[in-house]
Amino acid sequence: MKLSIRNFGDSLKYYFNLLSDKEDERQVVEQVSAGVVFRGTNLWILMFAILIASLGLNVNSTAVIIGAMLISPLMGPIIGMGLGVGINDFDLLKRALKNYGVATLISVVTATLYFLISPLSEARSELLARTSPTLYDVLIAFCGGAAGVLALTTKSKGQVIPGVAIATALMPPLCTAGYGLATAQWSYFFGAFYLFFINTVFIALSTFLGVKLLRFHTNPSLSPERVQYGRRVITVILIVTLVPAAVMTVNIVRQNIFERNVAQFVDYELQQSGTQILSKKVEHDTLRVVAVGRTITDAEIAESSSRMGRYSLGGYALDIIQGGDNSQYLSLINQQSNLNVQLAALSAQLSSYTQYDTLSVRIAEEAVPLFPDVESVAVGRVGGETVALVKLKSGDEEPALEMEQLQTWLRVRTRQPELDVIVR
Repeated sequence: MKLSIRNFGDSLKYYFNLLSDKEDERQVVEQVSAGVVFRGTNLWILMFAILIASLGLNVNSTAVIIGAMLISPLMGPIIGMGLGVGINDFDLLKRALKNYGVATLISVVTATLYFLISPLSEARSELLARTSPTLYDVLIAFCGGAAGVLALTTKSKGQVIPGVAIATALMPPLCTAGYGLATAQWSYFFGAFYLFFINTVFIALSTFLGVKLLRFHTNPSLSPERVQYGRRVITVILIVTLVPAAVMTVNIVRQNIFERNVAQFVDYELQQSGTQILSKKVEHDTLRVVAVGRTITDAEIAESSSRMGRYSLGGYALDIIQGGDNSQYLSLINQQSNLNVQLAALSAQLSSYTQYDTLSVRIAEEAVPLFPDVESVAVGRVGGETVALVKLKSGDEEPALEMEQLQTWLRVRTRQPELDVIVR
């Protein structure tokens, strides 16, 4: 038994061991240090990426936003902060913080200027999605950052970095913050900037943990007291970052559960044959429902109200709007129904009149070769009856037998057995 457990443990170590694939530490530090600096080319790329992301948010294009996230070099200073803390390199940490501040400021200013001159001022769904961060965004940032640092510090990099850039989404929150400043909508600004801060903190945290997991060598010149102080600061930052997101997540979950309870109560307790629920809305401590069709009786309302506690709605009063309003809705529905019937009848009547225009032309073309003495034939509706008017070439009276054949042919051709044929 002990042997099998040991074998299982050895198998786990074999498959999940990261140290065997570890990149050279010096090369990793040099690469991260180079990506921390924001000047020249990096700065221009950042500004163009911000403009592309702002355009994507403005026109609600997911593809454009993804393209901007792939271009953005914002991950460099954030990973630099995590690495600096992880290996106790405070010079790297200071440079990363400085460049992070510069990049953030330039990004927000660029986005603000764009939205100030943009003719499109409406907040679309892609923009609104960046204004209410939750704990799920924390998990996305942490997992994305963990994947990024593993790709950066190991030899098997693959295509992880582009995916991390898309998943963690650093650019759209900054652009949304710029939109909030440009339109003076402070809830958008603070919500989006908080999402950006969440991504920053937890990408840096995952980098810090990844460095510790891979056993990077630390700076031995720092005193244990200073290292301990740095860890306490990190802990405080994490707690301050997590609390608002946790509160927002709890509120969103509660709201979703409440809306589901309201929908279930209305569906199971108030929905009945002949009654249609037009709307349901909670105002203060009252659930207000607008219903049309068959009237919900007072007894049924009282019984439904008594069961609201089963749906966690015990503290709410039930107010159903019907009665007089109901008759108005029914009147409108009946009027609309009558108008639809009348319109259908008029359409059918119009079709019955206009169909003979085409029919007359066809019959005239067919009748002339069959009956040489016929000059023209016209078919139409007169007084609710179908009539065929036949004009002959000569004024002489035609044989009765030929006229009888013409009448028979016309009745068969028009599919009107009672067709009146007038010969002139």
